Amino acid sequence: MNNMTAALLVPTASQAAPEDFGQMMGMLYGFSVSQMIYCAAKYSFAEHLVNGPVFAENIAATEGLDPKATFRLMRSCAAFGLLSYDRQAGFSATPLLMTLRRDDPRSLRDVALILSGPGHWLPWGQLDEAVRTGQPQAQATLGQNLWDYYGQEKGALEGEYFTKAVAAVTRAASSEASRLIDTQTTSFAVDVGGASGTLMHALMAANPVLKGAVLDLPHVAREAAEAARELRLQKRLDVVEGDFLAAVPPADLYLLQRILCDWPDRECVVILENCRRAISENGRIVLIDAVLSDDSAPAPFIAQIDLTMMVVLGARERSVSEFDRLFEEAGFRRTRLLATNTPFSIIEAVPQ
Repeated sequence: MNNMTAALLVPTASQAAPEDFGQMMGMLYGFSVSQMIYCAAKYSFAEHLVNGPVFAENIAATEGLDPKATFRLMRSCAAFGLLSYDRQAGFSATPLLMTLRRDDPRSLRDVALILSGPGHWLPWGQLDEAVRTGQPQAQATLGQNLWDYYGQEKGALEGEYFTKAVAAVTRAASSEASRLIDTQTTSFAVDVGGASGTLMHALMAANPVLKGAVLDLPHVAREAAEAARELRLQKRLDVVEGDFLAAVPPADLYLLQRILCDWPDRECVVILENCRRAISENGRIVLIDAVLSDDSAPAPFIAQIDLTMMVVLGARERSVSEFDRLFEEAGFRRTRLLATNTPFSIIEAVPQ
């Protein structure tokens, strides 16, 4: 074999090897895996199988499904490791499926139900249009923005899933935050857009005298109030129904966990300005968010979230310099940036 022939057999940047085609096919069919997981969550496969093997016909009867279609779905789930199958015994759960159990505090069930539900699924189908126009696609596909959709009857159930999913995804970050955020000199903290209050619960567990409030829209605040009662925190934790784009309650510590990523720059500045107007003289603001590098590509998980923000909400993940610009425009100055053991960082700022 001469050198020229050998060179032709080595893939270059413009040539694809056989394994690349296999990998690309798997990626192209990624949407089908998401929908399998969505159905596994929606039809409670983990709960049906928690005590042992079950036949597809039994689950179909309980859930009101077509038995043959249910078998084919479960067989496909087995192909991707969510289930195992034995013709004599039926289908059994795997540890992977158990990540969808309702009663596990780390459950990803609600994440599966929102990411593959209409609120996210339909806008994602218009990613090409979002890239062409730079505009989110919720209005075009849902007839309104995502938050209004969640507040309406047709999206109310997804809105409940969203609140629970936020709590599940941010629980690890909240635990890290309670370790890294010092609240010993804090008189009153407000969790801005705090959903069910997971972050405030963690901070109050770490500081038994801390008082504060969770601020969120009415349909979300009800769940926050219920969570506070269940944890017996209602004497220290207020739940305020409101819109952080309009105003925030006075406080000396504002917490924004995965909030600014949901909004374009203009609205982010409004949120920060509302905090700036209400903050005490020696107060501070703490963000818990992903921080992108200016020099390299993000981790795949963060990249996927960033595109979700773009196509669904018209929002984005940001770099340190982009956060600093928002702070400066709203009258804050960044004082600290801390990495955590999660994909998210802690960013502190004070009034300037």
